[in-house]
Amino acid sequence: MAREIALRSFVLVASWAIGLMVAAGVVPGVAVSVAGFVVAVVAFAFSQAIASLSILAVPRWYVPLLLGATGLVLTVVALLLASTLTRGISIDGTASWMATTTVVWLVTTIGAITLPELLLGDGGSGSGRHT
Repeated sequence: MAREIALRSFVLVASWAIGLMVAAGVVPGVAVSVAGFVVAVVAFAFSQAIASLSILAVPRWYVPLLLGATGLVLTVVALLLASTLTRGISIDGTASWMATTTVVWLVTTIGAITLPELLLGDGGSGSGRHT
């Protein structure tokens, strides 16, 4: 169980980092320095951990809605912190902010859903898959 939690946490942060690199490569008006990248990843990891603890306290039927909204908010917060604290991320214009937030959030979401399954496989859980 601890291995799975650690793997999922790593995958989430790695997916966010990849999303930031993708956004820097494809969204016009976005530039990222090494310092900005590191601060953004650390800010995201920290804010994700705090938000995850908060989400655990809400009724189960709200969780899917909160996860999507929280992911978008955390992405904006991490980008703002990194751009403000280090000046290592530069995002010019509202359209670039929206596109960067969307790209990073989308890559993170896809990675968080698909990568743990790929890395963990059935893990001997008896899921019924046979080779």
